[in-house]
Amino acid sequence: MFRLGRASTDLIAGVLLFAPTDIRVTGVAVARLYGFVLPQISLAASFYSKLVAHLEKIRNPFPKESPTMTMNVADALVETAVRAGVERVYGVIGDSLNPIGDAIRRNGKLRWIHVRHEEVGAFAAGAEAQLTGRVAMCAGSAGPGHLHLLNGVYDAHRSGAPVLALASVIASAEIGGSFFQETDPHSVFAGCSVYNERCSTSAQAPRLFEMAFQHAIARQGVAVVELSGDTAEEDTGLKALAPHSFKLDPPTYVPSDADLDAVAELIDGHKKVTIYCGAGVRNAHGEVLELAQRLKAPVGYTLRGKQWIEHDNPHAVGLTGLIGFGGCTKALQEADLLLLVGSDFPYRQFIPEGAPIVQIDSRAEHLGRRTRLDYGLAGDAALTLRGLLERVAEKGEDKHLRAALKVHEEARRKLDIYVRHSGAQSPVHPEFVAATLDRLASDEAIFIPDTGMSAVWACRYLNMAVGRRLIGSFNHGSMANAMPQAIGAQLAYPSRQVIAMCGDGGLTMLLGDLSTITTYELPIKIIVFDNGLLDMVHWEMLSEGFEPYETDLKNPDFAKLADAYGILGIGVDRHDDVPAALAKALAHSGPALVSIKTAGLAAGMPQYPTWEQAKGFAKSNAKLVWHGHADQVVDLAKESIRDIGQLPGIPS
Repeated sequence: MFRLGRASTDLIAGVLLFAPTDIRVTGVAVARLYGFVLPQISLAASFYSKLVAHLEKIRNPFPKESPTMTMNVADALVETAVRAGVERVYGVIGDSLNPIGDAIRRNGKLRWIHVRHEEVGAFAAGAEAQLTGRVAMCAGSAGPGHLHLLNGVYDAHRSGAPVLALASVIASAEIGGSFFQETDPHSVFAGCSVYNERCSTSAQAPRLFEMAFQHAIARQGVAVVELSGDTAEEDTGLKALAPHSFKLDPPTYVPSDADLDAVAELIDGHKKVTIYCGAGVRNAHGEVLELAQRLKAPVGYTLRGKQWIEHDNPHAVGLTGLIGFGGCTKALQEADLLLLVGSDFPYRQFIPEGAPIVQIDSRAEHLGRRTRLDYGLAGDAALTLRGLLERVAEKGEDKHLRAALKVHEEARRKLDIYVRHSGAQSPVHPEFVAATLDRLASDEAIFIPDTGMSAVWACRYLNMAVGRRLIGSFNHGSMANAMPQAIGAQLAYPSRQVIAMCGDGGLTMLLGDLSTITTYELPIKIIVFDNGLLDMVHWEMLSEGFEPYETDLKNPDFAKLADAYGILGIGVDRHDDVPAALAKALAHSGPALVSIKTAGLAAGMPQYPTWEQAKGFAKSNAKLVWHGHADQVVDLAKESIRDIGQLPGIPS
C-alpha cells in the first residue's frame, strides 16, 4: 500500500496551516467517513489523521501540561524554588541547562535573567539575597558555565547570603571519563557552600532540592546542587510535590542569666567602655544606642555595620582599619573594656590587646576567633543587649566619650577639606565626587562600591540615613562587584535608586553586562572613578616598599561606550561640572553612566599609618627617584599633601 512520507506530510501541512478551521475539520471528517464506508479509500483517513496531528504540533509546539501529567526532575526543582521564595534565576541558558529553562518557561512563576557572564549572575543573586533576605538562585551550565559562577558564589557565601547555585554537568553516562567539559563541582564549590550535593536520580530529586533550599535559608549561605541535563529530564512519577514549608526564621536565643550577670558586673567595674559593632546589629540599633547612652560609650563600627548603626547615633565615631576614619581608633585604644557586638572584624592588628574584651555574637563559633576573649556571650544581639540593660548601672563620667567625639569631629573636618578645597578643575578629586553623590542621592538609595578606592570613598563620605543600604564585596574583597550586584539590587527593588560606585579597573572586568542592564531596562546609575590606575594596588605597593609596577590602565571613553549600549552616558573632567552631571544622571528615568576623570593617587592613606608603612613609603619613593621617576614622586606629593594634616601630632 502507498505510505505517506514525513516530508510530504510537512509540505501539505504547511499549505493547509492557515486554512480555516471548518475546512480542516470537514476534510478529516469526510476522509474518516469514506474510510469507514469504502475501505478501498482508507488511505484518505490515514492521511488526514496524520495531517491533523502534525498540524497541531506545528501550531502548538509547546502544549500546556495536562493536570494528569507527572513532573520531571527539572519541574520539581523549579516548583521547589518557587515555594522557597525564589523570584529570579540568573545565568546563561543552554546545553545542560535547557531542561531547566524549559521548566521555568512552563512554570511561569520564575523569571530567567539572561546575564552575559555567569559571574555576574552569581554576584547579582548574592546582592538580591543580601538586600531582601530571600533566597535567590543562579545557574551555570556544564564545565566553564558553572566554573564562571565561582567568584560570585564565594562572595555570596562569605556575605551570609542565602543562594542556591545550580551547577549543571555533562551527561551522567559520561561522568568519570574525562569527557568534554567535565569538571568536579563537588570539589570546586566545597569551600563556599553550606550544602553541596549531586542529584543522581529522579527518586532522590524532590527531597534533595528541599534540603538544599533549607540549608541556604537556615544557615544563610550558598547551597550547591549538581545536576546533569539528562537527569533533569527524568520523570519523577509525581503529579505534584508534597507540601513543604520553607518558613525558616532563624531562632533567637539569649545567654544564661549567670553569664549576663557576670558580664554586667565586668562592665560596671570599668570606666571607659567602647562598643564596636558589625553587621550583627542589624536589628539592634535601639538597644546599642540605649546601652551606649547608659555607659557613656563611643560606638565604632565595621564597614558592613555602617548601614545599621551610623544613622541617628550621637555616639558614632566611625571606623578603624586601613580605610577607616574618625575617632574609632582612638576610642578603641583608650578603652579599658571593649564590647564587640555582632562583629567578625578580621584585622586583629587594629583591635587593642590591653583591655578586657567581651564579645556578643549569634554564632558561638565566631566568639574569640579574631581576638583574645575574656567573656563570650552567644545570643541574638538585641535580646542580649536588653538583658545587659536590665543589669548594668549608668555611668556618670563621660570624659572617654567626649574625647572620642572630639577626635572624630576633627577627623571629619580634615576629610571635608578635600571636598571644600578640591584643588584644580581637572582632574576631579574623588572625595568631592563621593560627597556630592551623598548629598544628591535619595534617602532610600542603595549604594554599591567596588572593592578598592571606591570603597574608601563610600566608607568616608557616604552618610547612611535610616532608609539607605550599603553592600559590596566587603568580606571576599573581589574587584568588579559593583555593577553586577547593582543588577540584582535593581531587579529586587525596581523603584529604588541603585548606585554602583565603580572603579575603572573593576568595571572593565565585566563590562559586557552593560547589555544586561539595557536588556531589562534597569535604571541603575553607574558612577565611574576614571583615574587610569589600579589606585589601591598602587598604594599597597608604595606602603610595602615596592616600586609601583603595571598599575596603569588605558581606558576607553566610558561615556561613549555607555551610549553605544543604549545607556545615557555623561563624561566629566572638570570639578564644577560634577554636581550637574550627577543630578542629571540621578533624575534620568533609565540607566545612566557618569564617567568622571578623577585624580590618581588621591589621598587614601590610613588615618594612623604604622611605622612599617611609613618606612615602606620612604623606600618606594626612593626607588622611584633612583630609577628616574622623580616626576611620579612630585605627582604623589601634589595629590597627597593634604593628608599630612591627618597624621597625629602634625598640624594641618
